[in-house]
This record gives sequence, C-alpha cells and structure tokens, in this order.
Amino acid sequence: MRKEERYKGIVDWFSKNMPVAESELHYKNPYQLLIAVILSAQCTDKRVNQITPALFEAFPTPEVLAVSTPEVVFEYIRSVSYPNNKSKHLVGMAQKLVSEFNSEVPSDVDELQKLPGVGRKTANVIASVVYNKPAMAVDTPVFRVSNRIGLTNNSKTPLETEKELVKHIPEHLIPKAHHWLILHGRYVCLARKPKCEECGIKQWCKYFFSKKL
Repeated sequence: MRKEERYKGIVDWFSKNMPVAESELHYKNPYQLLIAVILSAQCTDKRVNQITPALFEAFPTPEVLAVSTPEVVFEYIRSVSYPNNKSKHLVGMAQKLVSEFNSEVPSDVDELQKLPGVGRKTANVIASVVYNKPAMAVDTPVFRVSNRIGLTNNSKTPLETEKELVKHIPEHLIPKAHHWLILHGRYVCLARKPKCEECGIKQWCKYFFSKKL
C-alpha cells in the first residue's frame, strides 16, 4: 500500500468517525492548559485532572503562581510524577510569563519553549489546542502509534515523526490529528495488546497486515 493511500484512508476514517477530538485534560483558559500539559509529562491525564482543581484555585493567575515557591506548589502536585522538577518549572514558567509575556501565554512555538518546563511537544500542544495552529505534538503514544500503523517508517525521534505527519496530513486537520492518534493509542492501539479486531483503521494498518502474513 502506498503511503499516500494509507494516510488518506486513515484521515478520512477519523474525520468521519471522530469529528470531535479534544484533549482529555480539564482546563478553562490557556494558562490552566499550560499548567496541565507541563504536569502531564510522563503522567496520566486522569491523575493530572485529579489534582488541578485545587491547584487552579490556589493559583488562579500567573501573577499569584509567580510569587509562590516550589515548596508550596509541591504540596499540591506531590502525587504526579517528578513533582520536585515540575513544581520548580511551574513557578519559573509563571515568573517568565509575567516578566516577559505580560502574563499572556504566547502562541509562537519558539516563544513558548523559552518557558521553563516547556519543550517542543508541550509548545505544539498549546499552539494547536489554544491557537489552532498546524502544530503536531508528538508524545510517546503519537510516536508509537504512527510507527506501528505505518504513518512513519521507523522514525527514530519525535521530531522525525512530527515532520513526516505534518508533510502528509492536511494542514487544517493537524490540530485534530494529534488527538486522534493519542486517543487511538489510549483506547484501541494499546502498547502491549492492541485491539486490532475492533480497530476501525485496520484495513490501512501496516502492523495488522504484517500480523496476517
């Protein structure tokens, strides 16, 4: 199967069967989403959603978070992975938002990456979810699913995967495609035991066909 045919089949299927695909993180504004995405690194969305209500209530604005300390923030986020680092990142991020960005979450991927705790993946999430930019965030599930189903050919890095996906997915669908792949990896294309028989895109999946051979 040609790569173009695979992409078209998969994109068309998701467009029809998952027209609404959104982050499962809970948030009400760009600042809250930025906090949630920083916390979600190597942690489940479910766990993050359990702790963010109290965190958002305690630190409702970047200004409030900026004058706090990592030690205080740590008490709110101690149940997530790497709470020491993340508490430092959150306070540093808020301080930089206030001092350099007038307390507004920037829309530019390069500007976002100037914030502590914000790498390329997090920056792409913010750019695509908040500002609907054609930015493809590649985290572990997106990287894994893209390779398995054949959207990429054994790409070695998230950046390789990102470039390949952006090249083949229609620009206006890129923000949504990020969520398609995440949700597909979370509920169907599981890491250890993919649910191939109930998968809607198996007719275009490289892994499914390799199993049949």
